[in-house]
Amino acid sequence: MLLGKKRELGQRVEDIKIGENLKLTEKIEDKDLLLYLGLTNDSNPLYIQHDFALKTSFEKPVVPNIMLTGILTSAISKYIPGPGSYIVSQQLDFLKPVYHYATIDFNLEVVKVDIERNEVIVQVKGIDEQGEIVVQGKITANPPRIAED
Repeated sequence: MLLGKKRELGQRVEDIKIGENLKLTEKIEDKDLLLYLGLTNDSNPLYIQHDFALKTSFEKPVVPNIMLTGILTSAISKYIPGPGSYIVSQQLDFLKPVYHYATIDFNLEVVKVDIERNEVIVQVKGIDEQGEIVVQGKITANPPRIAED
């Protein structure tokens, strides 16, 4: 757990370069879904009930899109720009449903650095086991900045 531990700040905007990238792989497990549902009190049966999902066009439970968003924003907070960064906007398109137990490869790449505004834009993409894009878009973040006394 990170509570109580001193963490280094992530990259400053001056140190970030266009083209920096990160690739990570996430497998969606039952525990992740249950934590999300418990935390948000989201009771949409499409996310967990197989008999309900069978009656829909999805045919089986789907992963909530906000969970995929959380994986992406977590990568921004951990890696690019890293600890201390703050997400100011996100534009994401969910092109295909993600089902339980899916493994998704996420790709993040810095496409714009604005030093004056202390802002970076990270292009994001999630690809499923079939090689199809399930989520894509851009996340804008303010890299960490040390407060001036």
